[in-house]
Amino acid sequence: MPRARYRYMTIPATQIRADRPTEVYVSLRDLIVRGRLAPGTRIIESEIAARLGVSRTPVRSALHRLQQEGYVIETDGGARARLSVAPLTKDDGEEIFNVVAEVEGLAARFAARLDAPDRGRVAGELRAINADLRRAAEAERPDPNRFFELDRGFHRRYVEASGRRRVIALHDAIKPQAHRYNYVYTSVLVDTIRTSASEHDEIIAALEKGDPDATQRAVQANWRNAAERLSVVIDRLGERGSW
Repeated sequence: MPRARYRYMTIPATQIRADRPTEVYVSLRDLIVRGRLAPGTRIIESEIAARLGVSRTPVRSALHRLQQEGYVIETDGGARARLSVAPLTKDDGEEIFNVVAEVEGLAARFAARLDAPDRGRVAGELRAINADLRRAAEAERPDPNRFFELDRGFHRRYVEASGRRRVIALHDAIKPQAHRYNYVYTSVLVDTIRTSASEHDEIIAALEKGDPDATQRAVQANWRNAAERLSVVIDRLGERGSW
């Protein structure tokens, strides 16, 4: 396993609230999601604590939470187990994308039950984001990060429109795990943007019509198709962090 080469700033004391483990958790999760702690990287608890400027206690708590959520895994270290950043694998990606399909599908179902004026407003915002997504795909030099941010904004809009706190909390927990794949493979997934935008059109139409069943199915189809597209990319480029 490669040892970690951390690139982050010490957390200023003024930014550390009473819930220090949560602050450390958020910082570490962001590094993992964005690939700054690469898949397969060995986690050195003392190094993390030193570089974040905190004690090992909140680091240990944050790592335990990250392990429960699947960002960090235990690997065989001989006398005692070691922690490392979870690899990006084809099977794991398929599972995560399909879980997101169910969570976002439920959120979209609730959003489609909004009153007509509210549905129309949400549909208009989604249509504008999707138009930006298409324009970005036509750019002379497409920016993969731009695609990623627009796509993330599209899906988050109808999740928030659902107004369902539990569903939103579930989305907050699972969606960053899908983002890990997008950050690593996004430059290749650019080729699928037009297909995804067409699938977005179906989501918008069903939501604007106020058809919960069709809206839920359209979202689920979009994510299941995305899982298949991701699998093709991983087959071509290989998994990350697996030995």
